[in-house]
Amino acid sequence: MLEINGKWALITGASRGIGRLAAAFLAQHGCNIVAQSRDVSHTQELLEELRGYGVEAYAVAAELSDTAQVQAMLKEIDEKGTQIDIVLNNAAVQIAYRTDYFTTPVEDYTTSFQINTIAPMLICYHYLPKMIARGFGRIVNTTSGIRLEPEQAGYSASKAALDKVTIDIGSKIEGTDVIISLTDPGWCRTDLGGPNAPNAPESAIPGVVVGAFVNDGKSGRLFCAGDFHGMSIEDAVAKAEAEIPSPYTV
Repeated sequence: MLEINGKWALITGASRGIGRLAAAFLAQHGCNIVAQSRDVSHTQELLEELRGYGVEAYAVAAELSDTAQVQAMLKEIDEKGTQIDIVLNNAAVQIAYRTDYFTTPVEDYTTSFQINTIAPMLICYHYLPKMIARGFGRIVNTTSGIRLEPEQAGYSASKAALDKVTIDIGSKIEGTDVIISLTDPGWCRTDLGGPNAPNAPESAIPGVVVGAFVNDGKSGRLFCAGDFHGMSIEDAVAKAEAEIPSPYTV
């Protein structure tokens, strides 16, 4: 299992829900955190918690639907001299549930793709060349298990697109110490999942961060958080590496 003590992780959507839990988990394992939210005031309480674990942490702000703000955020991190080793592209938006799905508005697609696909891929494109040059990096993109629900077409299509690009990029770095993975937290009671979801946000830990700890050179895998519920990170990583195959295996 990878030792992350002293490394730096960028986590999007870190102010609440699964992003906040993931930030705390990584910090407990010695990882320094850059916490993204729409406003730095949203993460001030989190930063105090993270620093209590003895790590460094600071906040950045960006509205992920605005490409210029995403690029400005990345520039700010670079100008601080922070070497990002781990990226958790956790933030997402789920627009609406369209019962009359034949009238799904165009905005469901454009907004969903901007936040759920384009923003995380801009972050990937920014950090992957740096990771490849250094010979190390971990990126985990959060996807969704929603299938056969045209009522949520904008959301599910944007996540399917993220899956596709993640797996395609992974094929180019397979076998190296730069690993890009997918994670599905499951349906959790977060602001995105809603109050009627069957799972507590805590059930997604450690599954959503397994991709930050794997150390076997395999990219493109999907780690479903429910498969690791209740496990230690050591056991979760051992299970992931032993049981979840590379999508490039013939």
